[in-house]
Amino acid sequence: MYPDRVVSGMRPTGSMHLGHYHGALKNWIKMQTELPCLFFVADWHALTTHYDDPAVIERSTWDMVVDWLAAGIDPTQSTIFIQSRVPEHAELHLLLSMATPLGWLERVPTYKDQIENLANKDLATYGFLGYPLLQAADVLIYRASQVPVGEDQVPHIEMMREIARRFNHLYGKEKGFEEKAQEAVKKLGSKRAKLYNELRTEYQQDGKEEALAQAKAMLDDAQSLSMGDRERLFGYLEGSRKLILVEPQARLTEASRLPGLDGRKMSKSYGNAIALREDKDSVTKKIKTMPTDPARVRRTDAGDPSRCPVWQFHQVYSGLPTQEWVVKGCKSAGIGCIECKQPVIDAIIREQEPMHERAQPYLDDPSLVRAIVADGNEAARRLAQEAMRDVREAMGLGYS
Repeated sequence: MYPDRVVSGMRPTGSMHLGHYHGALKNWIKMQTELPCLFFVADWHALTTHYDDPAVIERSTWDMVVDWLAAGIDPTQSTIFIQSRVPEHAELHLLLSMATPLGWLERVPTYKDQIENLANKDLATYGFLGYPLLQAADVLIYRASQVPVGEDQVPHIEMMREIARRFNHLYGKEKGFEEKAQEAVKKLGSKRAKLYNELRTEYQQDGKEEALAQAKAMLDDAQSLSMGDRERLFGYLEGSRKLILVEPQARLTEASRLPGLDGRKMSKSYGNAIALREDKDSVTKKIKTMPTDPARVRRTDAGDPSRCPVWQFHQVYSGLPTQEWVVKGCKSAGIGCIECKQPVIDAIIREQEPMHERAQPYLDDPSLVRAIVADGNEAARRLAQEAMRDVREAMGLGYS
């Protein structure tokens, strides 16, 4: 019924660093060659924690988009847009809030974590509590089939699925739904179709949650089904009907293995980051002044790479021969720390050269970035308006 597509966004925090590149952008670049992708600047989300200081958001937005383009996000393959320029996100967020239980928002693990981690900010606001619901609207409005996330964000995707399922259950009225669902069951093959019907009966008649979980797992593995048939069977399983909002799947992405310069997580707030488009001299200086194994006080002291932050950079940037050279040279004091750091410096500068080249036209003429985003806003809004027509009609707000 609906084509597979990927949706993901980032809050505008300004210029990207290499942690962002290895943790998210490389995955985006790969995905844009596989499926239609929509990537958005989540400027409204930035307000959930920076509502008292919004001045940085606009500048950060443009800096971030230039970095995306520099990294290799291709506007001919992906739709790049700004969240607040598609007001339908806010409308769907409002309408979903009418039927989303408060407890669903309060149980999101990252809610309590951020309250604790950002104790210096007053986050007792509806916007902060409701940000997972706005996240859900960001994805559901495009009927996305896949959302690239790290392990810590999986609970957000699960909640999006629950919200879509609840909405479809409350408002779905597809004509001939049961007949279409039974046709979809046949596409599972006789053995799976029989099991599906047995599990459906066990869940609907006896309320067995394990039967529901087993049937869902089976549907997730049924690669031959179209997205529409799969979602229809999810609805039929639980007694709902029309597919209005698609339940997205979490596409797990590998966490960045690149630490900050001091071994902690790379973050601008820690002052341990290398920007995506860092100047060569600055990269060289930052790597050369990185802390190393504390046991290597003198050049002649032997060290242990496992205790050195530079080794973690080698694991990302160096091939096996260089890594073996580092281990042998460090443990025997055959090489000094500055010597060890040079291959990392060379590799980072080599990685960043095409990024500087891709960014330059946009730095020379910022109107090019504005044009790409304007086109993306328009394309995203067309899809969002189409979904909202169906949502309004389903909720009795069509007023035709």
